[in-house]
Amino acid sequence: MTRFSPRAALRRAAGSLAAAGLLAAASLAGAAAPAQAAGLPVLAIGGPAETALHPYPESGEPLHSTLGITLNNPGADEGDEDYETEFTVTFDLSGIAGVADVAVEDPSDCEVTGTKAVCTDQGIWPGLRGIDDLLLTAAEGSEDGDTGTIRVTGQSKGATFTPFTTKVTVGGADLVMEQLPFKEQTAPGDRQKAPITFTNRGTRAADGVLLGLVYSRGLDIPERYSNCEYTEGGPGSRGAGWTTALCSVEGSFEAGATYTLATPLTIEVTDRAYFDMFVYSIHENSAAQRTAQRAGAPFERGTGAVLKAVPVKTPAKGATARGGDLNPWDNLHEADFRTKNTADFVAYGDKVAGAEGSTVTADIGFRNDGPAWVSYLRSGENVATLDFTVPPGTTVTAKPDRCRAVTAAGGYREDQKSPAPRYVCDASPTVLDDGGLDLPFELRIDRSAVGAEGAVTIRGPWLQDPKLPFDPKPANNTAYLIVNGEGEGSGSGGTTGGTDGGSGEPSTPPTSAPDPSESPSGTTGPSESATSATSGGDSAGTTGGSGGGGGLASTGSAALIASGTAAAALAAGLLLFMAARRRAAARHA
Repeated sequence: MTRFSPRAALRRAAGSLAAAGLLAAASLAGAAAPAQAAGLPVLAIGGPAETALHPYPESGEPLHSTLGITLNNPGADEGDEDYETEFTVTFDLSGIAGVADVAVEDPSDCEVTGTKAVCTDQGIWPGLRGIDDLLLTAAEGSEDGDTGTIRVTGQSKGATFTPFTTKVTVGGADLVMEQLPFKEQTAPGDRQKAPITFTNRGTRAADGVLLGLVYSRGLDIPERYSNCEYTEGGPGSRGAGWTTALCSVEGSFEAGATYTLATPLTIEVTDRAYFDMFVYSIHENSAAQRTAQRAGAPFERGTGAVLKAVPVKTPAKGATARGGDLNPWDNLHEADFRTKNTADFVAYGDKVAGAEGSTVTADIGFRNDGPAWVSYLRSGENVATLDFTVPPGTTVTAKPDRCRAVTAAGGYREDQKSPAPRYVCDASPTVLDDGGLDLPFELRIDRSAVGAEGAVTIRGPWLQDPKLPFDPKPANNTAYLIVNGEGEGSGSGGTTGGTDGGSGEPSTPPTSAPDPSESPSGTTGPSESATSATSGGDSAGTTGGSGGGGGLASTGSAALIASGTAAAALAAGLLLFMAARRRAAARHA
């Protein structure tokens, strides 16, 4: 086992979580944690409830399965990192004698002796992380159905450990999901059939299957099946804008046979669609698998017809190859949808008034008037940036945490404590329809100036490319913060009457100094001695913010999104999930 650096620990934790849902598994393992001794942190050892092994072959080398073990330190806070304290993890292998042989993926800090493996490492810090994997192969002379257990314990002067036990079985069902040829370029209102098809390439029948359907906000499956349970953006799920359905399909799904849904699913592209994703997976049904897939989210059962799977008389293309679950990387596929649609991001400003020397609070921001939600699911790039120029004669004394000070031209400022002439505030990678960003700024009125105004502009995250590619109404991307004036600062698009959600044509947006090396939101350029003010909280995020006031706007690099590859999230998750799955698939192919 290699020594852990923070970077290596994050990478391993992400890979283990994405590949096998170990976060849920770890939460199930060792539920009855020992009492915390002398104030020491309690680390929960976790992993999959069961690992299936390829039967020992008649010829050639046996294929291995990977058992990933995790450590979770849920009670610690950020900043409690300890990179020095050593610990050992001991694997009691006596329960799998004659069933499986064990090796370690990285033997540098692990030693396997007889029926015990001991791994030494160091570092105790908050959250979940992976430790070195065990490589398991069926023992020579073992038979299909043989089973045993591995018990894992830990020891350290700096922590106590919750033990973990996992089951190892020779043979088993191996459910392989077939990839469907979806049309990816769509328009609102389009419908596509999804005849979900899977094959059991294992050594025994699967007693029921659990079909997982995860789809983003712009897609819908209109039928809510009675043997499916649903959650929308609940805790533990992929987050705002996602629906997860878990369908328990009864039956005995025989080894070597291929199955498809009796009635194909209907995937509908809604008016909210822009960049969307559909993920479909298959697992053998069990209480442990359902608990792991729920990940703590609240689910509600459907009331429609029963979703059923029936045998396919002619096996699907490629269905005769041998695999193993054993190796769960072929249980899941995802499809991207790119919909021709728009989202109207509308900036809003405010009107404030006060005597010279007084401090006032201005509420500025943007909202998404739709119809589409905008989420850069693949790249994780921020959808938009709010660009705020401070009105003359005023000083920002407190700003939202997500905002940073820049120069008057939008360039980088090293000093983030002194007041600045301009601020940029990044949105998140997701902006819901009817969502937005609400940003309170505190300003001191230094000198009396009637009608002093500062521009509030919603633009792309790159200063040199400010256009929002999805927004058909750029006229309402700028509003104004007006101090001691009579104008309509809260309306978007200016201070005089107008249309399209604004009150007039916007003035010229804040000036910029294009620079090929400039980073998003104007973060490069010469530093200045004066910079932004003290920090305050913003009132809402872009995934669920009200965007109250007047209008919101958002942007991003469409080229990056269109060419983005899968990477685990969402989530929180989804970019790491996809990247880890593909890396593991390549390693075990």
